[in-house]
Amino acid sequence: QVQLVESGGGSVQAGGSLRLSCVGSGRNFGQNAMAWFRQAPGADRDFVAGITWNGGHTHYGDAVQGRFTISRDNDRNTLTLQMNSLKPEDTAVYYCAGRSSTYPSTSYLNYDYWGQGTQVTVSS
Repeated sequence: QVQLVESGGGSVQAGGSLRLSCVGSGRNFGQNAMAWFRQAPGADRDFVAGITWNGGHTHYGDAVQGRFTISRDNDRNTLTLQMNSLKPEDTAVYYCAGRSSTYPSTSYLNYDYWGQGTQVTVSS
């Protein structure tokens, strides 16, 4: 089983940038698709971005397309989310997640392991 630890959250003004990282421990990190989700208070856990096991394909939610970039370094067991042009509506707890498949899914129900989450707050 892979364990995930996120870092990099914080507070920023609208228009700013943040970079989230997720470090995985365990043998299967490099074989699994990974993704970022986010959850605001009282809301569902929404898909933000996903990436295939080898980084060859990425997919983004409509709300972040063109502003966020997901990437991975399997040699370092690291998943990254670069967030630019942040908006107040991006405020949420951000989670990294992995699934025992080579391709990501947009449904949080299809993921097998999760990080503890990191808070991102964007002020106007």
